[in-house]
Amino acid sequence: MLIHGEGDQSEIQLHDGLSFAQFMVAGSIAGMVEHMAMFPIDTLKTRMQMLARSGGSVHSAVGRALKSIVQSEGPLGLYRGIGAMGLGAGPAHAVYFSVYETCKEKMGGNRRGHHPFAHAASGVIATIASDAVFTPMDVVKQRLQLRNSPYGGVMDCIKKILREEGFRAFYASYRTTVVMNAPFTAVHFATYEAVKKILNRISPENATEEHLLVHIGAGGTAGALASAVTTPLDVVKTRLQCQGVCGADRFTNSSISDVVRKIVRKEGPAALMRGLKPRILFHAPAAAICWSTYEASKTFLHNVNQAAARV
Repeated sequence: MLIHGEGDQSEIQLHDGLSFAQFMVAGSIAGMVEHMAMFPIDTLKTRMQMLARSGGSVHSAVGRALKSIVQSEGPLGLYRGIGAMGLGAGPAHAVYFSVYETCKEKMGGNRRGHHPFAHAASGVIATIASDAVFTPMDVVKQRLQLRNSPYGGVMDCIKKILREEGFRAFYASYRTTVVMNAPFTAVHFATYEAVKKILNRISPENATEEHLLVHIGAGGTAGALASAVTTPLDVVKTRLQCQGVCGADRFTNSSISDVVRKIVRKEGPAALMRGLKPRILFHAPAAAICWSTYEASKTFLHNVNQAAARV
């Protein structure tokens, strides 16, 4: 990660020398902090993307949906399924960031200057790998988040899915998830790196002191833009993951175009933008939290390496 000095003539290598395992540790910490902090908003997003008769929210406004859950289920209703998130987010983000850092280095993304293709391509490769790890637990999480979910908890949900639908049900949405997260990650990483460089150049003499604010600003901007662009695919993913639960529609296959056509035919095109507001409300601060935590973890590990080298 590079910060350019005055006149863009010098470079400071802030996180040089971290091992693959250390990138995994930093990514795991970032993923856990991000998703645990923002889980209530994620619950709102899931509810609003599902029809009311299928365990979704009866309200289309974020404030009313939040109030309804708290009044009918208590504050803990916002955290139903957080155990599945805890089991999946750490390992998935460990893979995500370690693959990203490795690919970015090999593709020349760490060289001086702006390299949006290297950043975007590295992000796409990273998300394909991490989605393979996270998707099964994401299915469990989404089903537990539904209103009147028929599952007693994480293990009960896993057992019932395996018994009633088979192992393939855990990956019914994987293709949609990758198709959604590939452009999401490409936009996210390219925007993050671009905004970060812009912010650092605005005030290069204070770049080190303002490093946390730079990551928060760049991460928030990247998260908001990427989430807005990919909302329709997220609706498709949610419907595929929750199909058949609480009376939700089932789909004959996991074809994205077939699911889109069925949603539009029954509910109209606007249904593809369900959950847009909570999705942006989730990803903007979540990205800021994730990136700032990730960079802080990398700085800590970098200092540990330096201290060990001096011994």
